[in-house]
Amino acid sequence: MDSIVTITSDFIEKYTVFNELVLALKDAFKVNEILVPMRHHHDFPNPKVDIDSTLLLMPAWNPSENAGVKIVTISPENGQFDLPSINGTYIYLDAVKGTINALIEGKSLTTKRTVATSALASSFLSNKNSASLLMIGTGALSINLIKAHASVRPIKEVYVWGRNFDKAKKICEQLKNETFTCTPIKSIEEKITEVAIISCATLSKTPLVLGTLLKPGQHIDLVGAYTKDMREADNETILKASIFLDTFQGGLKESGDIAIPLQEGILKEKDIKADLFELCANKK
Repeated sequence: MDSIVTITSDFIEKYTVFNELVLALKDAFKVNEILVPMRHHHDFPNPKVDIDSTLLLMPAWNPSENAGVKIVTISPENGQFDLPSINGTYIYLDAVKGTINALIEGKSLTTKRTVATSALASSFLSNKNSASLLMIGTGALSINLIKAHASVRPIKEVYVWGRNFDKAKKICEQLKNETFTCTPIKSIEEKITEVAIISCATLSKTPLVLGTLLKPGQHIDLVGAYTKDMREADNETILKASIFLDTFQGGLKESGDIAIPLQEGILKEKDIKADLFELCANKK
């Protein structure tokens, strides 16, 4: 058997170009030839830290062309071990023979794909002249989300908020050589009413984006709530906003930002405007 190629996070970081990745994702959503089953989502007990961990299994096939499965674990309390909360591997397969072509470091791959999808949505839904961004959250996604949004919109001012102000400062320090300014802030309220784009990537179970603070024309990018009991935006935000999903298949069932308002009658499924498949194919 041929040796299996290993693609590292360093390789992914070095060779990812966001505007190219956004276009590649746009083409994939538009053509919609890849078979993507509903991802397997398993929460499992983790009594040593007194909070569940999550295992996600995400298979996909382009018949006789490509196949693969991403295996991701999410352990929210990994900060106490000085480890990232998200870890994973992508197993890239020969779609005809079923053999393994490559093992790809999953955390970086997940990060790049996730943030490029946010940027793709922004390219349809945010104002074309959006020049300011508020980043809520200081995890692994934050720097990449900022860069991805800046690849599709003329971002000039970025503000970063996190529960740990020092982490917000470190993110801005890492972005000091970019084409935009980056400023850490101590409260979300300082800038949320002023910015054109609000990107939120946290593990919060209580809303951080409050509808009473929002103004018409803002684009809200909700990334973090991956379980039904997590929320980044409150009901007032949902009532004010036009709602779009990445996919109907997953978006309706997994995220508390959508599932909870649906359960409470705040949001009806028919009120959701479109998903990325429909936007990219110009169906909506």
